[in-house]
Amino acid sequence: MSIPEIVQSTLGDEQVAATVPLGGEDALYVTPTRTLIYRGDGLLSDESVVEYSHDAERIEVTEGRRKATVALDYGIDGVEEFTVPAKRLHDALHPVLAGVLNGAGVTDANEQVIQTYQFSELTLVVTSARVVKHVGEAVWDEDFEQYHFEDVTRLDVEEGTVSSQIIIEADGRPQRVKTPSNRTREVRERVERALLSYHDADSYAEFERSAAPDDADDEASDASDADDADDPFGGVDPIQANPPELDVDGQVVEADSDAGVDDESADALGDTANADAETATDASDASADVETSSGGSVVVDDPVGDAASGGTESVDAASVDDAVSEDEPAGTGGDGALATTGRESTAESREETADGESSGFAGSGFEPAEENMGDDVEERLAALTEAVERQNELLERQQRTIERLVDRLSRDQ
Repeated sequence: MSIPEIVQSTLGDEQVAATVPLGGEDALYVTPTRTLIYRGDGLLSDESVVEYSHDAERIEVTEGRRKATVALDYGIDGVEEFTVPAKRLHDALHPVLAGVLNGAGVTDANEQVIQTYQFSELTLVVTSARVVKHVGEAVWDEDFEQYHFEDVTRLDVEEGTVSSQIIIEADGRPQRVKTPSNRTREVRERVERALLSYHDADSYAEFERSAAPDDADDEASDASDADDADDPFGGVDPIQANPPELDVDGQVVEADSDAGVDDESADALGDTANADAETATDASDASADVETSSGGSVVVDDPVGDAASGGTESVDAASVDDAVSEDEPAGTGGDGALATTGRESTAESREETADGESSGFAGSGFEPAEENMGDDVEERLAALTEAVERQNELLERQQRTIERLVDRLSRDQ
């Protein structure tokens, strides 16, 4: 198609990048910086050329039954528009949109616009170096997204009945482009061809192999994120149901989630159990020294009880009398001798305890509470404080993990 002289004179040194017939002698000519609308001679008009700069900030389209209007918004400089036949709209819009993207600096000067798609409020532009996506009433404005092929590592499709989604993974994040299911295959193939051409790959499998070394760290991070998603604690050890316990020396005994208590803890607990058993034996031996009275009760002298709680234990005298009468050997002197012996033994025990030289704690591995009670309380309080601080740290780590999972889920939706 020859270019009219009036158009050539308007072009100057510029070259025509695209030509779209509009019916009759009318035509649309697109250069890198502007769009020219040529109107031939008619019954009511003469031959004319009108030019529209590509420095527009917004492109809007209004479609009618026979005519469609393309409006270029230049911000404070106003809005200019031209009409084309409705059946020629998409043919005319493609080069105009390419020129505006180039004028706005979205695409490079040597970058080729391969295909333009319009799906309701979605405009998708596939170039030789990127995919430009715009959603809204306008065909294009400054609120757009772009995915450069240099950053793309994966291309996939999620099939649907009415609509499908093309997944373009860029910078390690999947970006979803919703398209009608009957056009998804075409769009996917256009994007894949442009992607393979940009990376000089003969097949998608070759592209995956070439992209894998650069994305090894990203894949490892994705695998870690997947593990964190499966693990509700995000790799942080859950707080144990039973807090750490203290051994006899006031040290923290750590509980192992798999094997229970470790060997050292088991030995410590075993020593504690043995000490408790020895203490119980001493208490039972000491209970043999009893003091009876005519009031009908027997006072049992308990060295452990005297030291720890300062108390004695009263039992029924009748049951003790029966037991003593059955086991008492001949010539013991009866109840009077038993009472005398009990009082003497009790007095000696109390004197020895007061002197601190010998008490019911002898051989038990324990010391009287009065001597080390303050130190034990301080040690136990310090150990418990340390355990609470560790639990608080675990809670904070779990909170950060939960927030990270919520943030990741919100981005993927």
